[in-house]
Amino acid sequence: MRIRATVAAVTGALALSALAVPAAQAAGGSAAADDYRADVAKIARAATDRAPGQPYDLNVTFSAFKVAKAVKVGTTQHVSTTVSYTLTHDADVNVKSGDFLTAPVLYRGSMEAPTSVPLMGNKPATCTATSATTATCTGKIDIYPAQDDLLNADAGTWKGGALAVDYNGQDPDGFEFDITKVGFAQQGGLGSTLLQRNSQLTVDATPEPVQKGKTLTITGKLARANWETHKYAGYVGQPVKLQFRKDGTTTYTDVKTIKTDSTGNLKTTVKAGVDGYYRYSFAGTTTTPAVNAKGDFVDVQ
Repeated sequence: MRIRATVAAVTGALALSALAVPAAQAAGGSAAADDYRADVAKIARAATDRAPGQPYDLNVTFSAFKVAKAVKVGTTQHVSTTVSYTLTHDADVNVKSGDFLTAPVLYRGSMEAPTSVPLMGNKPATCTATSATTATCTGKIDIYPAQDDLLNADAGTWKGGALAVDYNGQDPDGFEFDITKVGFAQQGGLGSTLLQRNSQLTVDATPEPVQKGKTLTITGKLARANWETHKYAGYVGQPVKLQFRKDGTTTYTDVKTIKTDSTGNLKTTVKAGVDGYYRYSFAGTTTTPAVNAKGDFVDVQ
């Protein structure tokens, strides 16, 4: 079972949701033996298997959460995005202690009952103290689409949160591990981002060259990442603009709007006028980013 899912188990209800994901989806990014997520997961296991009680409420809160507005994820390549936030804590919490860790989280639903596997980083955040009770923290969210971190249905809005753990000298592998001496805090609703299925768009104008006034046929295809097959597939029924830029100029103008067919293909015709570049342009959706095809030059004779 994937550590990234089980790390959330500390929180009880979140554990049930995160641990219940199908095995195929739970086989995500590999983790080293000393992965902090594995240690946090051990706390969750200890809470049910090895020691009574629950971790105590750590006096930590989070604010000023910043993450990219959108994160494009393809079919195979690892994607990492930076998150920063402010951590406020009691004076007796030592954020520089080796026993303390904090990390950002992306989730859907709620942190207590997520509807998708929560996403975290390969390493904890690093924090710089700005006062006796505040610190600025920076961490990563790491996504491995080739290892089934995401389902296609996961595209769209994700919420941002953060968590903190203070081990206070407790060793989850130790025989006398006492989870009640471990502090834990989490907070959701700190921000949001779009996780988008990366898009590709092509264009091909024929014939080339063409006589002025003759018909040009312009084809192309709009495709987006399929996170379940790890291939690109046509994006069906989407409005796409055909645009033209006269040779020697820098601005494209709209010619017409057409829709992709049942396989994501595009095809239309225009009358050849002057030398220039044709391209298709897709405005994007919440699940799929905007994209422009590289202009195809047509020599009009």
